[in-house]
Amino acid sequence: MASLFESFDLNGTRLNNRIVMAPMTRSRAPEDIPTEMGALYYRQRASAGLIISEGTPISRQGQGYLYNPGIFGPDQLAGWAKATRAVHERDGIFFAQIWHVGRVSHTTVQVAGASPVGPSDKQGGMAFGYNDDGQPDMLKASQPRRLETHEVHDVVRDFAQAAVNSRDVGFDGVEIHGANGYLFEQFLNPGVNDRNDEYGGSRENRCRLLLEVVDEVSKMIGARRVGVRLSPFGTLFDMPEYDDNGETYLHLAREFNKRGLAYVHLHDQGGQGMPPMPRDYLRQFRDVYQGNLLLAGNLDQAEAEKLVNEGTIDLPVFGRYFTSNPDLVERMQNGWPLADFDANTFYGGDARGYVDFPTYPEEQARLAREEMIREKS
Repeated sequence: MASLFESFDLNGTRLNNRIVMAPMTRSRAPEDIPTEMGALYYRQRASAGLIISEGTPISRQGQGYLYNPGIFGPDQLAGWAKATRAVHERDGIFFAQIWHVGRVSHTTVQVAGASPVGPSDKQGGMAFGYNDDGQPDMLKASQPRRLETHEVHDVVRDFAQAAVNSRDVGFDGVEIHGANGYLFEQFLNPGVNDRNDEYGGSRENRCRLLLEVVDEVSKMIGARRVGVRLSPFGTLFDMPEYDDNGETYLHLAREFNKRGLAYVHLHDQGGQGMPPMPRDYLRQFRDVYQGNLLLAGNLDQAEAEKLVNEGTIDLPVFGRYFTSNPDLVERMQNGWPLADFDANTFYGGDARGYVDFPTYPEEQARLAREEMIREKS
């Protein structure tokens, strides 16, 4: 029986436990630059075996939301260096999730009002940009422009540079965001990708961009420091369903087996109100992919322990409860109750709902003081 609280060898990187903090967009970065408050947020949660950062855009073109900290400008790199130092001071392991949203963007987020880009000109998704009154708002993504073949090659180089930047500011590795309706999933999905060059058509061609990025990033920082996030059967952000029984992702699993990656991270979108990934497919993927397998998607401790102990996954990934429980690992290990999360503070705002949740001992001490005051009065 494997314990969630035992150390784990992530292809040469030692984790203090098997509990992973999910990448979660929090939109707390003014001017898209990581802040001291963001460093504190990650430091508070550094008892996780692995923290995967919020999605960090590799370029301005790759950005689809306001207040997201990028990994391409000097001020952004300086900000992330503070966050990695804060996590390492608590003996934590920290991977950067590097990200290009593709068509899921808005002209108000892009340089000089440029159109978002994607594998085709098919529109879809929502972006966080400026409305007609100049106020931040969730908006229908703008009409995208089809990437030229040479521009696809530029995207590969941008990811490679983002990986180098991540390493240079102290991240222990990177996760390539290939899930949730963003650029790579747009290329994988034949309902969006109607290209007739080497990046469209056959399954192999539709997978080409992601594999090229994996290879180039691995060349730059080493494959054992590279993870990939995928969402088989995902329909988030207007991704059309297509009937290949998940074979596109099994093809990727076989390719990843050849590359010695840190891990593959599957996201079951059922926790976000979308059709769930079938559990029998998870086991099918496990049978094909021989490396470390992570799973996110509304897990609780009991299900996580079951999936680990039966060998279906290696590491469970927790999201929303990490927002409200900076000491989630300790609470799980000691059987302490979990603090409820506040969905109203997930995106945007200030310290409230971000860095003001106490650890369990602090919470109990506060409640005891309040009770004492009540009794005296």
